[in-house]
Formats: sequence, C-alpha cells, structure tokens
Amino acid sequence: MEIATGAIDPKKAGGILQSTSKRVRMIFSVMASPNRIDILRILNSKGPLTYSELKSLAGFKSKKESGKFAYHLRKLLRQSLVALNKSERRYTITNLGKLVLSLARQIEERSIIESGKMYVRTSHESIEEFNSHKIIQSLVREGSLPLELAQKITEEVENRIYKYQTTYLTGSLIREMVNSVLLEHGHEEYRNKLARLGMPVFNVQEMLTNVDNIDNGAQGLFFKAGQTVFSENLLLNTLPKDVADSHLSGDIHISNPGIWSLLPDTIFFNAKELVDDGIDLKGKYLGVTRIPTIKTLDNLMASLSMIISLTSKEASKEVVMDGLVQLCSKHAKNASELEEKLASAFATASTTSKYTKESTLVSFRIELGAEAKVVQAILSAYKAYVKMTPVPQIGLIIDHSGGKISDVSDIVAEIISIGGKVLFSKDETSYSGIIRIKGKNSTSSINLQSLTINLPRLAFESNKDETYFRARLALLMKPALAAMSLRKKDISDLTRRGLNPVLAANTQYMQRSSVGLVVNLVGLKEAIFSILGYHNDKEGQEIIYKVIQTAVDVAEKKGKEMGDSVIVTMTESDGTSRFSMLDGEKYGKMSVQKSLDGEGYSEGVVIGASELDSMNAKAEKIVEANKTSKILNGGLLVRLKLEKDAKVEEIKKALEKTGDLVGTFRPSKDVPICGNCGFKDEKLFDKCPNCKSPYILN
Repeated sequence: MEIATGAIDPKKAGGILQSTSKRVRMIFSVMASPNRIDILRILNSKGPLTYSELKSLAGFKSKKESGKFAYHLRKLLRQSLVALNKSERRYTITNLGKLVLSLARQIEERSIIESGKMYVRTSHESIEEFNSHKIIQSLVREGSLPLELAQKITEEVENRIYKYQTTYLTGSLIREMVNSVLLEHGHEEYRNKLARLGMPVFNVQEMLTNVDNIDNGAQGLFFKAGQTVFSENLLLNTLPKDVADSHLSGDIHISNPGIWSLLPDTIFFNAKELVDDGIDLKGKYLGVTRIPTIKTLDNLMASLSMIISLTSKEASKEVVMDGLVQLCSKHAKNASELEEKLASAFATASTTSKYTKESTLVSFRIELGAEAKVVQAILSAYKAYVKMTPVPQIGLIIDHSGGKISDVSDIVAEIISIGGKVLFSKDETSYSGIIRIKGKNSTSSINLQSLTINLPRLAFESNKDETYFRARLALLMKPALAAMSLRKKDISDLTRRGLNPVLAANTQYMQRSSVGLVVNLVGLKEAIFSILGYHNDKEGQEIIYKVIQTAVDVAEKKGKEMGDSVIVTMTESDGTSRFSMLDGEKYGKMSVQKSLDGEGYSEGVVIGASELDSMNAKAEKIVEANKTSKILNGGLLVRLKLEKDAKVEEIKKALEKTGDLVGTFRPSKDVPICGNCGFKDEKLFDKCPNCKSPYILN
C-alpha cells in the first residue's frame, strides 16, 4: 500500500520522537542544577546583562569560580534557554527559558505540598517552613505582650492553623488569625499594635482603574497608597483614642492625616541665609549635596530655583521666604536682566510637591519702603512668571508696614487680574494669613496648623447655652493640643534623623527653631447666630469676641503647661465642607446654614469689592475684622472678593482702599483658564479660542 501524500514516514516519526525525548532529557538535566536555575531567574527579573554583570549577580565573584560559571552558561546557551545579543554583548532569557523557569517553580511548589509540611509565604518574598516560635517572637517584640500570654495566644493560633489544614499560609493570614484571637480574649490594644496596615485588594484595583484621577503619574499613585497607610496608623495607634474619635465624628478635622507625623505644614525661612550659608544636604535629594556658591547672577538664580524645589518638599502647605530683596540688591544695576532671569528661575523651579489637593506654595515676602527699584524688578518678574504659568505655585506676601500699597498697586493689580497669588500684611504671615511665631536664635520657624475645630457642632450639642458652648470648646481643645504637642515631638525627631534635610541643616537639627501649634476655628457665625440663636447685633458680636477670647485663653494656658507656643486663628480649612456635610447628616440639612460661598462653614472674614465704596474705618464689618484680629493671637484671614470681570483700575482702587482699612488681606478673583492648553483670559467663557477646548477652569 502506498503512503498517502503528506503522511509521515513511521521511521522518520520515530526519529523525531527520539530527538524530542533526548532534548527533553537535556533540558531536565539543565534544571537539575540550582546554579543554572538561578541564572535564569536573574535574567528573567533583571533583563539583558553583560557577562560580568551576570556572573557577579549569580554569586560567582572569585576568579577561581570563573570556569564554573562559564560551564553553566554554556549549558544554558546550548539548550537555547539563554541567548547572546552579539552586537550588545548582553545575555537574555529566551521564551523557552521562561517556560523552563515556570516549570521549575511549579515542581518546587508541588513538592512542598506533597511533603505534608506547612510553609509560609512571607512579606519579604520567601517561602519558609511554618514555625510557631516566630509568632511568639512577634507578639513580644511588636505587641509588647508578656511571654506567658504570647505563648498562650500562639498555641491557640497554631491549633486553628492545623485544624483548617491550610497547605499554603501567608504572613498576613497568620497575622489575621493572631489578631482575631487577641480580640476574642479582649486584648484590643495589643491587636492595634499588631494590625497590618494597608489597603484591601479591591481598593488597590480601584486606584489602578481610576489612574486618570491621579496626579504626578506613578509617583502620585505611590504617594496616595502610602498616605492611606500612614493615615490608618495615625488614627489607630498614634493619636489618643479620644482625639481620633473626635476627628472621625466631625468635632475636629485633621488635615492630611497621612503626613501628620512626618512634615510640618508651614515653614518660614530666610532665603538670603539659605544661599549665603549654603546647605549640606548629604545627598538626601537625588544626589544633591550642597547648594552652589554664589558669584554671579546666574549662580544666584540657579540656587534660588533649587531652594524653591527642595524646600517645597519639606512642608505640606506653604514655605514662606524672607530676604529675596536683599539677595537681589547686589544685582540691581541691570534691572531688566535681573527681571528676566528671576522670572525664568520662578518658572523652572519644580514646586510639584503635592501633599494635599493643591501643590505646596512657596511665597516670597516683599517689604515695601526700601530698595524700590529691586521691589519693582521682583514684581515685574513675578508678573512675567504668572503670565506663562497656568496655575502659579509661587506667591507673594507684600509687607506694607513700612510703605504704601499705592506705590505698587498698579503692577500688583495686573498680577491679580491674571491669576497671581498675593497677600498684603503688616505682620509676618503666611499666605493663609497665619502669623509667624518668631524664634529667639533663628530666622526659621514652623507652624503646625492641621487642626480645625467645628464650632457649629459644639453649638448643636450645647442646648443653646452660650456658657456651656464655651466650656465644651475648652474641653475639646485640651486633648487636641496635647496631640499636637506629640506631633511636634515626632516631626522634630524625624527631622533630626534626616527626613527633612533642609530644615535640619537650617535649624541645626531643630535646636535653633521655633515651632508653633495652631488651632483654627471655623463656622463661628453659624454657631452663634444660626444655632445658639443670637442676633447679628452688638450683643451677638460680644458673644463672638467672648468665644474667641476663651479659645485664646485656653491655648495660652495649655501652651504654658506643655512648654509650647500655641496660637488660635480663623482662616481657611479643607475641613469646612466635611463639617457641614457631617452635621447635615446628623442634625438635618435644613439645620445647617451654609457659608457665603455655599461650600461649607464660614472661614475668616470676606469683604466684597462692591462693598468698599460705602465703607470706612467705622464700618461694621471693618470694626469686626480689626477687633477679631486683635483678640486672635494667630491671625485672621480677610479675603477681598473681587468681581470676575473687574478691570485692572478697579482692582487697584480696591487694593488701596482695603489696605487703609485692615492690616492683612488677600485679594481673590476668579480667572478662567483652559484646562487643556493653559490659556488664560478674563473673557474665556464657553470655549478656548486658542485650542477650542470646552474644558474651562476658574
């Protein structure tokens, strides 16, 4: 019988089978060597490597072992498990090599299962045989359990593990069992110390699914996950339980709980000192060791740009810099060159540190009344920077205690009209309006301002009794301030150990610095007028002043007890909308009167530009603002709300008028920005004329 066309000759088929069988035996002989499996693993994880790199990573470091390594590598090359790229002289694992590696892993895992022993997949990426003594060690070391109790808990956990007959254990599963047993025996405090902090698998997958809501790419993703872990640790283990409960229930609000113990909120530096003295960073920031010596204007601008970038990493909210005028005065001969290079330094400085919804702001404090030429150059440079930057991350604080706003109101009005961030003050304050606490031996100081008190909540629970309301305020402030004092110690300790190198260097590891604890009050008007039932008249205003005075008295008394500087402020907070939402859920939405902005409870004082024409120093709102500011020892934010279509000349007049009435104020104006290309124009409404995008932001 003839063989059909295309059929395989049996003799040839047998030869192929013999050849294949021989090839399989050769591959299995390759797998028999742990050294060769290690080489495959290294190439699989590290990618293409040179001969010397692969040899070193595989552990063949001495000259005597060179021949042994070459022998193993030849074996892998002959069986096509490893390939050599001759042009690059680098070795890579082949697809067949990956298949063999996967098969080796499966054989290893199956052998473990068949042995009948229990093995643990640990968090440090290894598989180890189950050992109950390690549970005892963790209970004693991590949870501070007495040895006898640790042995008792471990015995019960071990019995459960054997009862469940789980072949594959993980470190997290064992920890869950331990914590379950601890809770069953009433040891909640020990359980909290041993709890594994992290995120459920579902939440991690949600983050990866919604990456379009993440800023700064993978770095932002890592930060968000890390912040979740540290926030959980703060509320579970770091804060006293009563303070943590007050935050969760809405009596107080802790901003940025994920970095509470890591970073200060606002830092005051002197830029001239940072440049003149230099900063030894010890390679903590991307290998940068020291800010360069200043000899030329270019050197100065390079250093300034670097300082903006580095200092913004060490504060969650704001860095305030003094001394810019003095720094630039040496280069004032050529004002146009100074202006051009300073604008470029602002623009190129990387202030992308984003610990909150907004990036950390770096503000420069400019004093009026001296070196007018330098001041004008700085303002012109800042104006150029704002023009080229969609959302500025650098701001100006203009100190008008020694000069007139009218001297700079022309250019500042233009800056504000295009979205610049400017605050006027007669004190040393931050952009948020909080007064700086000065140190005796240092020009650097720190504000810890992440705690806000929900005054409407206290009013709701005071049965319309003003005396009881103030008593509750005092009782709430005391444990909250004690927690803030612990925060100060944690940040100081971490800074001394190098977490914040610029701050550590400039304060000689926190020995030369002043740290202020800040308590912020929000919703005062809603509490007094809407909830306690007082009218907005002389009597009602006196109650407001009494409440503020109570807070200041408690802060000063508690500060003396703790040895800390404590100040009370009324400024903006990211907790106001949360407060009004929680109170609405608890007491009914109709019971909660929203602030003027409709986004939460009132913060500080708001003056509308349209009100200024009828105002003088005796106007009710001005008297209220000035008296409130005088009673507060930490600062009051007065916002000058400008109309969206306000012209430069109108802004100029509003600045000058407001400066005559109050000491500190911050102009605010909505400036439309194209969310696609960054184009800015006050006439930008429905569609960007530049890129035709309908994505318009204010």
